[in-house]
Amino acid sequence: MEKIFEVKNLSYQVGETKILKDINLEIEQGKYLTVVGPSGSGKSTFMRILASMISATTGEVLFHGKDIATFEPTEYRQKVSYAFQQPTLFGKTVRDNLAFPFEVRKQEFDEAKVIKYLEMVNLNQDYIDKSVNDVSGGEKQRIALLRNLLFQPEVLITDEVTAGLDTENKAIVHKMLNEFNERGLTILRVTHDESEIEASTDKITIKNGVLQNV
Repeated sequence: MEKIFEVKNLSYQVGETKILKDINLEIEQGKYLTVVGPSGSGKSTFMRILASMISATTGEVLFHGKDIATFEPTEYRQKVSYAFQQPTLFGKTVRDNLAFPFEVRKQEFDEAKVIKYLEMVNLNQDYIDKSVNDVSGGEKQRIALLRNLLFQPEVLITDEVTAGLDTENKAIVHKMLNEFNERGLTILRVTHDESEIEASTDKITIKNGVLQNV
């Protein structure tokens, strides 16, 4: 299996505080990798570095063998997408959000494709023109994830995206992510959810900024 990420001697510190310490890791393409560890251990910082949202203090991250610092930022974010714990919908309607991925690629809005994706997460076409103020927290998370996935990236990083969701919404999100992983999407997931950790086949632990034995 091809390596999608190679992390070499990666450290990150703020002032005198060392948040990540000398991390070395290879991640294979197509993996569904769960990152676990206590709160404040550096998991989210590590994910943000992989997503090129912040830069490591020392060390390097290679994506397909190429230093991520050498990618044009917009191009890289289309390949490596980051989904936040607290989803944010912008504009006035759901359409504004799901049209955005088409706009940045200078493509026509494909309503049939959007309806198909909405149905994948148990939402119907009526949602397209719903106000962003009229969707529940669980629906908001599903719509935000679809915004990341309408044009499938190579990697999706999810940071506690099911935190606070009820059982039904969690199941819908899990089903969708599993389907995309089966299509070849590499998923890196940060979670504290015991059921998600238990169900993981591939996981790594970061504790006090140190990657434990993998």
